[in-house]
Amino acid sequence: MILLVLLASVLIVVVTIYQYDEQTKDYNIQRFERKESTTKQIIELELKNKTTYPINTSNLSKIFKERIYEISSINKLNISIYDLEGTLLKSSVASAFEKIQTKPIPEEVLIELAQNSNHRILKTREEDGIGYQSSYSYINDPKFKRIGVLELQFTQDNSEIEKELKEFISRLGLVYILMFLIAIVFAYFLSSYITRSIKRISDKMEQTRLNERNEKIILKKASSEIEILVDAYNNMIDELEESAAKLARSEREQAWREMAKQVAHEIKNPLTPMRLTVQSFERKFDPKDEKAKEKLTEFSQTLIQQIDVMSSIASAFSDFAKMPTQKREEIEVVNVVKFALDIFTEEYIHYLPKVKKLNANLDKTQLIRIVTNLVKNAIQATNKEENPSIDVKVTSEHNTVKISVSDNGKGIADDLKNLIFEPKFTTKSSGMGLGLPMIKNIIEAYEGSISFTSTEGIGTEFVVILPTK
Repeated sequence: MILLVLLASVLIVVVTIYQYDEQTKDYNIQRFERKESTTKQIIELELKNKTTYPINTSNLSKIFKERIYEISSINKLNISIYDLEGTLLKSSVASAFEKIQTKPIPEEVLIELAQNSNHRILKTREEDGIGYQSSYSYINDPKFKRIGVLELQFTQDNSEIEKELKEFISRLGLVYILMFLIAIVFAYFLSSYITRSIKRISDKMEQTRLNERNEKIILKKASSEIEILVDAYNNMIDELEESAAKLARSEREQAWREMAKQVAHEIKNPLTPMRLTVQSFERKFDPKDEKAKEKLTEFSQTLIQQIDVMSSIASAFSDFAKMPTQKREEIEVVNVVKFALDIFTEEYIHYLPKVKKLNANLDKTQLIRIVTNLVKNAIQATNKEENPSIDVKVTSEHNTVKISVSDNGKGIADDLKNLIFEPKFTTKSSGMGLGLPMIKNIIEAYEGSISFTSTEGIGTEFVVILPTK
């Protein structure tokens, strides 16, 4: 409303000024044409009936010697008479108040006059706020023979008109300023009335909670549109309470299901490397080998390590909210990652540490879980490749541990990349899809990050960054 009032006032002022200017120009032209017509008629009568001189170019100055001043005074015009070459013969400037050009008529004006079908041209100019209008036409004798050129000049001082225009605009401006102020006040109270009910509804919506009892809105006076909105909100509250009760029951049931799935998944993780370790030991162990005792010790340590993992899982699930519990101890990351890879027998797994030694305050068991899970996913991604390859790299960057696991497997489709870390999402035919989300939680608990890049048909690389302290 305010914008429309402001826009209307600006447009009216612009149109008013434009219309005033156009009307002034038209009035001045019409006024000049009337004076010009009268002056020409007087000159023609003078040549036909009142002069005793022969009517020719050389006698024009004699014919209008004194008469030119009278005609100029009556019509309030400057009159100048020229011969056909543009030389001044007689002018009323001596008795006129305004200044007039007494130089010969420019040649281009004479050419334009001769070429004009009406044998009349009009020139306008403005100097110091005063407008000058000049017309050029031929003087003919009674036989219509050209004997000279007549210049009539009319001066128009528009200062009074401009003063009137300014006064009118100032009055109009005061009116529109008053209208503008009234519009602001009216718009303020109108918007306050309209938005009062909306603000109350907005406040109620902000206070709406799924797990709490929400109050309905009761308005005594409101427009029909607001009443429709209030009814819709109150109906939503009723449905929300029913949905909240159903959701609470569903969440309790789902929580037990998820905990059961997580327990099964977490227990399955250490069982797989234990099974692989036993199979590898059974296949490669030779009692007669000189290093049999060392291999037996290594085998025992691996099993004990995985049993410890299962024990920590069991302990963690006793308190579901804290699963898995975070511990910090100083470990040597390069050797721990190597230890985690020792349970895998695939020859295409390559361990490529970029540093010889790297200490960090992390949970050794959980670091092993991270590496084991990523490598297992890489093995499953390359199981159909003719020449599978998995590279595990460890490096240090700016007080952080960087572990990358890359493969040349099938890759991850673009439409699935946003779902990789979602619970229960999996691209495998088996499994519950909890591995990556759980290790993501472990990494974020240490204020670290996990990311990946993948191209279908080329491979995938997961990068884990953990702080050293």
